[in-house]
Amino acid sequence: MTEPLSYPATWQPALAHSHFLRQQLAAYPAIVDWLKEHAGSAIDGQRMRDFLAVLAPSDEDALKRALRQLRQRVMAALIVRDIGGQAPLEEVVETMTLLADITTNFALDFLHRQLAAQFGEPLDWQGRPQRLLVVGMGKLGGRELNVSSDVDYIFIYPQEGETAGGPQSGRKIEAYEFFTRLGKRLIAAIGEITGDGQVFRVDMRLRPNGDSGPLVCSIVSLENYLIAQGREWERYAWIKARVMNEGDNLQPEWKTALEKVARPFVFRKYLDFGAINAMRDLHTQIRREVARKDMADHIKLGPGGIREIEFMAQVFQLIRGGGDPALQIRPTLKVLALLVNLRLLPEETRRELTDAYAFLRTLEHRLQYVNDAQTHMLPTGANERLQIAVSMGFADWPAMLDVLNGHRQRVAFHFGQIFSDPEEGTHALAGLWMEQLERDDALEVLGNLGFQHAKSALDRLHSFREGAKYQQLPTQNRERLDTIAPRLIEAAAATQHPDATWQRGLDFFETISRRGAYLALLQQYPQALRKVAEIIGSSVWAANFLTRHPILLDEVLDPRLYEIATDWQDFRTNLLRRLRDEDGETEREMDVMREAYHAQVFRLLAQDIAGMQTVERLADHLTQLADIVVQTTLDLCWSKIKERHPHPEQPPKFAVIAYGKLGGKELAYGSDLDLVFVHNDPESSAGELYSRLSQRLSTWLGTQTSAGMLFETDYRLRPNGDAGMLVNPVEAFREYQLEKAWVWEHQALTRARFCAGDAELGKRFEEIRVEILRQPRDLAKLREEVLAMRQRMLDAHASHSEDVFDIKQDPGGLIDVEFIVQYLILGYAHAHAELCGNLGNIALLGIAADLGLISHELADPVRDTYREYRRLQHAFRLDGISGARVDRAEHARRIEAVKALWAAVLG
Repeated sequence: MTEPLSYPATWQPALAHSHFLRQQLAAYPAIVDWLKEHAGSAIDGQRMRDFLAVLAPSDEDALKRALRQLRQRVMAALIVRDIGGQAPLEEVVETMTLLADITTNFALDFLHRQLAAQFGEPLDWQGRPQRLLVVGMGKLGGRELNVSSDVDYIFIYPQEGETAGGPQSGRKIEAYEFFTRLGKRLIAAIGEITGDGQVFRVDMRLRPNGDSGPLVCSIVSLENYLIAQGREWERYAWIKARVMNEGDNLQPEWKTALEKVARPFVFRKYLDFGAINAMRDLHTQIRREVARKDMADHIKLGPGGIREIEFMAQVFQLIRGGGDPALQIRPTLKVLALLVNLRLLPEETRRELTDAYAFLRTLEHRLQYVNDAQTHMLPTGANERLQIAVSMGFADWPAMLDVLNGHRQRVAFHFGQIFSDPEEGTHALAGLWMEQLERDDALEVLGNLGFQHAKSALDRLHSFREGAKYQQLPTQNRERLDTIAPRLIEAAAATQHPDATWQRGLDFFETISRRGAYLALLQQYPQALRKVAEIIGSSVWAANFLTRHPILLDEVLDPRLYEIATDWQDFRTNLLRRLRDEDGETEREMDVMREAYHAQVFRLLAQDIAGMQTVERLADHLTQLADIVVQTTLDLCWSKIKERHPHPEQPPKFAVIAYGKLGGKELAYGSDLDLVFVHNDPESSAGELYSRLSQRLSTWLGTQTSAGMLFETDYRLRPNGDAGMLVNPVEAFREYQLEKAWVWEHQALTRARFCAGDAELGKRFEEIRVEILRQPRDLAKLREEVLAMRQRMLDAHASHSEDVFDIKQDPGGLIDVEFIVQYLILGYAHAHAELCGNLGNIALLGIAADLGLISHELADPVRDTYREYRRLQHAFRLDGISGARVDRAEHARRIEAVKALWAAVLG
């Protein structure tokens, strides 16, 4: 067909490609003039609104005509711009979404005014006018509409009620009837086919109860439906739900009320790995339908198609969106990018999926431009194939098909990685778990697997299966557990201690068995179960920690689990972002703090068990983590009470001082925090306000919530101990230390440091600390008091055994080393300022030797001994053993080294 010469040359590719465009320009010459004026740039929302405003329809027929004329022009412009290489994919889908939003709102406003003129405004319980909320679903909600898409609507109204009555007739109708009439007219205005075509096909099947449900429902009715009847596929659909109303059509409280109903339905507070199975089932149904209808060449629903990319993005949203609100976004490509930032998807995978998505969506539009048809099927005719290939920038169909197949293969591969069912076939140990073997055969199988106490292992299996917890499980949970339990036997057998791993593993199963999401995670990711077995098999403390906090299961899938170089700034940033998302809800903020803290401890624990952390480096990490948690908690607590301060815009003149293990940067798993609080605020009300702040900080750190606890805290090292004030002015603290403190309090001060709060106040504390430590002291008197304190500790805690040695409490142990260092600091810091550094006992012993206060021959073995004692203490803690007692003879050399240094320093 030869086109008129009056068409610009830039239109020719589009005219050659689109039969629909040729028809439109021939049937409606006015479009040609409009295109010449507007097609040179993207068609924005203001141009669409201006076009409708000029037409100013006065009745429904005129309304329909105006909306369709706008659609004709926008479509013509998109075809010209897109085929001509002027409009990227982002412009195409955004323009179509704008067209849907503007036509919907224009029609909604027009039709509402018509009905209100007849029956009066629909009023809520307080007599305020209401509007129909139009919720866009699917690609409409995600602002990803294709060029021949239908629009998925759900109609919601705020409250039940009735209209105010017609101005002339006075007739009133129920709000439900008003909005039902309005919904029907809106569907007709948008979807009815007239002589000018239609704006969009309208699909209402996503509403509650689908085609059999009412056309409109109130927010309360929606909530009741979602709670009682909402299905998994509806959660998937509601991910992209978006209230389309604009301007006067929307009151913010209506949107907020709707979001409060929909969000908890879609996004569960816990990690919802059960969503994988639900999404897999939904996809299987789609695949079945595709196969039944011979739709392998369907680029949306076929293998490696658009839908699979969307599924991959949305399953991560369903699993994690409740815990991380950042994932509660709609556009597919933005979700994929965010998944990379969250380390949930490799960058290469994102790039391949993004490239495939752009190619498939562009191809989708090329197919639809031809006849303005909602098609996703590849053409079969040679001419049609060549036409599509050329429009995609290829010389022929085989060249394009080769690229298309590459994209689809990569999408299908990544989809399989996420959604493949790991449970194909029956596990070889299923019969053992289901107790289908004769006892002797079962014992032989366990023995061959490496279990040393096969009878105990089998008895534990039987008692678990006969126990009330297992017997009373929901059917789906029991089926999942029966699927993964044989793999636990296999995973336990692969560890160094199969019997212990099996026992602890069953304890763990008892804890999580009623949480289907956790079972689904282990079912979907066999590698996660293997890692869990390794961790709980190697450490009692780790097993107990994971059992108390099963939400940490997610961490075993994190690729950062074994990254030693912790990015603490990144940790802090992500924690603050998650806290901001909770919008000041105290309970959720406390849970977020605990979840983030426990997750980081678990990462360090996994690295520790894998032999990737030294005791010293682990202590540094745990100390850094505790500092961040205390500072963040302090900021949160202050934000909730700062309005009581005369100058709430100022940060608090308040500091947290760490003593003990936190102060000495020797924190271990489960260590409590020894804290002291000081302030330097001159305001008269400061003491009372900071006392409240410190109490709230203590509560936040020590309260047991559903997510666990952060730290046990101890404040007995403050001036005057339990009888003293919880918060002291910093100069009062100085006065107490100079005039009233006991020697043991100065010993404790050797390991004290600023931990959180006002940095300038922290500097002032450090000045006071150094001043106190550098006071000249009578060495004989100091020795006497240090020895007396050490004797009191020995009387209370030493083992008093000839064969057993307590590496912490006994003479020659850890406390002796600490007392030696504290004595050297208090006795000689007045002459040697370098002894005041908070560097740890090993470093300080080296400094003392360099200064000639002790000999290197005595100091160096004790430094090695102290390091080994800490390693042993740490190993006992991991094994769940309180205290640390060893064979005395085995450690005689180390004990004598410490005693020799003790004798040289303290006599």
